[in-house]
Amino acid sequence: MTDVATTDYRDDYRDAGLQFPADFVFGSATASYQIEGAVNEGGRGPSIWDTFSHTPGKVHNGDTGDQADDHYHRLDADLDLMKSLNLQAYRFSISWPRIQPTGRGPANPEGIAFYTRLIDGLIERGITPIVTLYHWDLPQALEDEGGWANRATSYAFADYARIVGQAFGDRIGTWTTLNEPWCSAYLGYASGVHAPGLNDYAASLAAVHHLNLAHGLAVTALKEVVTNDPQFSITLNLHVLRPEGETGAEAVRRIDGLGNRVFLGPLLDGEYPADVIADTSEVTDWSFVHDGDLDLIKQPLDLLGVNYYSTNLVRVWDGVSPKQSADGHGEASVSPWPAASDIEFLEQPGPHTEMGWNIDPSGLEELLVSVSTAYPNLPLMITENGAAFDDQVVDGRVPDADRTDYLRRHITAAHKALSRGVDLRGYQVWSLMDNFEWAYGYSKRFGIVRVDYDTLERTPKDSALWYSELAATNRIPD
Repeated sequence: MTDVATTDYRDDYRDAGLQFPADFVFGSATASYQIEGAVNEGGRGPSIWDTFSHTPGKVHNGDTGDQADDHYHRLDADLDLMKSLNLQAYRFSISWPRIQPTGRGPANPEGIAFYTRLIDGLIERGITPIVTLYHWDLPQALEDEGGWANRATSYAFADYARIVGQAFGDRIGTWTTLNEPWCSAYLGYASGVHAPGLNDYAASLAAVHHLNLAHGLAVTALKEVVTNDPQFSITLNLHVLRPEGETGAEAVRRIDGLGNRVFLGPLLDGEYPADVIADTSEVTDWSFVHDGDLDLIKQPLDLLGVNYYSTNLVRVWDGVSPKQSADGHGEASVSPWPAASDIEFLEQPGPHTEMGWNIDPSGLEELLVSVSTAYPNLPLMITENGAAFDDQVVDGRVPDADRTDYLRRHITAAHKALSRGVDLRGYQVWSLMDNFEWAYGYSKRFGIVRVDYDTLERTPKDSALWYSELAATNRIPD
């Protein structure tokens, strides 16, 4: 996914006054487990993240999502907050265990009621709801049966999608099946730094396929029950890869295969890359791919969601010097990359966010242009982009100049991609509020709204005020 020759990395991307099309959608994004709280209320069952976060040593400071931002109880106020920030859209995820506590069976009425209030509240305020069906909170009961390494989970997901589609299928304009299946498969089942915390390369590749299959089955199920004419999508965290040295090209090929093409191939081309199957042949024989699966997976997409935060600089480890592993996915004793643990992810020049991720808006432009070139008839949306910084409250304000600058530069990159012919439909900033940042707990703040975790008070940061002006005008503020 590279287009190095056409990108000028000296450009600082700090343009102002750039006007986006009137139908370009500026919004914000969240995920259920990260903000909702109320994990034992409303009939919700346990998810793998409840189990993982309550396992000692798995999450920074022993943090859990038990309360998170208490969005479940503060829904109306949060909806008013979104309205005050001029958000045109809100991308949120539905908690599967809040709809089906064990991942199977009839819908939980209280769960349906909560999301009915959320969806109707957005529409009443003129905010377009963008629904993600799965943002990593798998019902624990399904994990007990093998989770995403178990083919049956794909079919359970389709049943869940059908239930949600029947409940909300007259009001949702965009359905996203999965958020970042790369993370679910590799961080959950290979490196183990995400729930369910396993170290099993074969299981991680089975999870890749079953997540792809779940997407196709869910789109099919939704189409059977929705009554409007929505867009169907999936969100991928495609990796922007840059080679280093003589072995850089080989490293890019292998990581591109595992990180990008193993999803894009079946979803959009109807096949798995032959080189990925060959590279991983000593890990698995891919017998989990059944006849007809690729036809089920390759459902027509109306939109591809793209999440972007940073770039990756890679080479093959020489086996002698100390190995670098700055891949941005936390400290792990096991590489998340099956059959590619010899790939080095090198430290890159700053500046960096609090996550240690390099700040490079050219990577976003590069990614959008690359995907658009490969799939010219597929509209794109930036479904996540944002940054964690060590925000401080000063006289009741949160002057987060670093985040405002980050957003300005990446939104400029989005505009540059538009000017190069990319069919880009919108931008959803990550995240609306500070929240539970997975294995980092509450130590990293991505929100444009600060959350005081003692009082749960919400305070729009300076970046939120800047973004609200952008969303009101579709013009990058001066």
